[in-house]
Amino acid sequence: MASEANDPRGATGLDGIIGAATRAGGRGPAPVHLWNPPYCGDIGLRITRDGVWHYRGSPIARPALTRLFSTILRKDPERHVLVTPVEMVLVDVEDAPFLAVEMIVTGAGATQIIRLRTNMDDWIELGPEHPLRFERGPADGMKPYALVRGDLWALATRAVYYELIERTETRDIGGRAMLGVASAGQFFVICPADEIGEPE
Repeated sequence: MASEANDPRGATGLDGIIGAATRAGGRGPAPVHLWNPPYCGDIGLRITRDGVWHYRGSPIARPALTRLFSTILRKDPERHVLVTPVEMVLVDVEDAPFLAVEMIVTGAGATQIIRLRTNMDDWIELGPEHPLRFERGPADGMKPYALVRGDLWALATRAVYYELIERTETRDIGGRAMLGVASAGQFFVICPADEIGEPE
């Protein structure tokens, strides 16, 4: 990680965030929706589209630290922020803050349940509380996103995308054949059955 010695404001902010996150528990998501501290601006935190956290232009090499940060991450209407009881700082998110890196399926048909693991080692079950959505990318490929919590989403990796596609089925919705994925009694539409594209 980049040196903080030459930026007292940034070092103080980052050290304070680490300390506050650790005190908040660090073993699961903190109650960030209950906190409304002052906004302290941009100290150089960024999550690139490959899920890597950076501080002042350099990757953060400590997985334990990025997992800790993920527990105090929040999506406000205008930006992603790290939140503690005493301060809030910007996190520049290039695409989604998390990646879905592993998929497990149990059951079949109406009893099928799909679980996804994020790059922060959170497991979610696709269903009413954790919906799946698909967006078209700039190259017309499909990009699957799963809701982790709040308004924080995980972008499926290419491998997970292909596993999801293997689980697709076609259903008639409003008189049109739609391709989608079923989990926990929900049907998540990908697109019209005749328009499926390649992943990004």
